[in-house]
Amino acid sequence: MRLIKNLLALLVLAIGALWSLQGIGLVGGSFMTGQSQWLYIGIVAMLVGLVGLVWANRSRG
Repeated sequence: MRLIKNLLALLVLAIGALWSLQGIGLVGGSFMTGQSQWLYIGIVAMLVGLVGLVWANRSRG
């Protein structure tokens, strides 16, 4: 179960990074490219992914 939680958190983190890079125009080929709102959405998604990683790996002792 821990592995699944980690994979989901990493997926959210990676998607957030992609959205942020598209928002600032470093990754092209999408309607999101150059749209600053995707930078902010991506940052929020990355934060959610980081919180998910911490949650998935917290000690249970």
